[in-house]
Amino acid sequence: MAPEPVRRGTAARRTPPKAAERLRRLLVVVPYLVRHPGTGVSEAAGLFGTSEANLLADLDLLFVSGLPPYGPGDLIDVDIRDGRIWIGMADYFARPLRLTRSEALAIYVRATALAGVPGLKEAPALSSALAKLAEGLGTDALGELPERVEAAAGRSVETLGTLRDAAAAHERLRIHYYAASGAEATERAIDPEEVFFAIGNWYVTAWDHRSGQERLFRADRIRSAVATGERFEPRGLQGAGRPLYTPGRDDVPVTLRLGPDARWVAEYYETVRETELDGGELEIELSAGRLEWLERLLLRLGTNVQVVAPAELKDRVRELAGRTRKRYG
Repeated sequence: MAPEPVRRGTAARRTPPKAAERLRRLLVVVPYLVRHPGTGVSEAAGLFGTSEANLLADLDLLFVSGLPPYGPGDLIDVDIRDGRIWIGMADYFARPLRLTRSEALAIYVRATALAGVPGLKEAPALSSALAKLAEGLGTDALGELPERVEAAAGRSVETLGTLRDAAAAHERLRIHYYAASGAEATERAIDPEEVFFAIGNWYVTAWDHRSGQERLFRADRIRSAVATGERFEPRGLQGAGRPLYTPGRDDVPVTLRLGPDARWVAEYYETVRETELDGGELEIELSAGRLEWLERLLLRLGTNVQVVAPAELKDRVRELAGRTRKRYG
């Protein structure tokens, strides 16, 4: 008889942080500890805004991190003695990094946009690294990409600067925003409280006067932002570290069955429930205010996902797939 699926309630699954959160923290913590050997556990926990228990649990992951055949020279070495931390990197970390052309171009695009962020103290070093990357890629590989990226980055950097200035000065903004969830553009007044970076994008936490509620906006989807000259009193909205989606009263509960290649959805999106199934499948429940974004996500995942509920979502995805096939012949 097959074992029953392991069911994890909301409270239980919130105890350990998501793998994506732990990975993001380790990507910052590890380089710092390598450069500062012997840093105290309590000091490191305070620097990175986590508890000592969470930090030590994260570092435990490094003991089994490395490359096959997992010999002494293939693993990361973590030594914690007398409340202090030393990390010895595996041999392969000393080898020159080799990137494919597509990986190098992706880094070039992201880093160019990041280098233009106002007040970024690492901008000079990043710009120098970009110049070396461009030289390595060559003009044939880059083509017109530098001019296009510079133009796009210029628009987003200007908007990001406006958002950060307004959040610091507690100044209301009028924005023109494209919401991917409903595929619509709207104008609205917002009170921006915090601008932060998460999962590859810049976000602003703000009070939205159009809906009369707290909202999270992606900075790259703000087509324009203009200061109104009006001031506001901060409401103490949470920025960095918050879930990237906050369920609303009118949300629809959605249940999906994810195949092994689609399990990343549970890491990327906030879920209400997760149930482990046989064969590496994962059943999740999440809340959606609009089904449009889910339609496009499910179409992209194809056979790697199955809609359990609601039935309406199955019909909508089927209809969208039919329209897409017709459009592209």
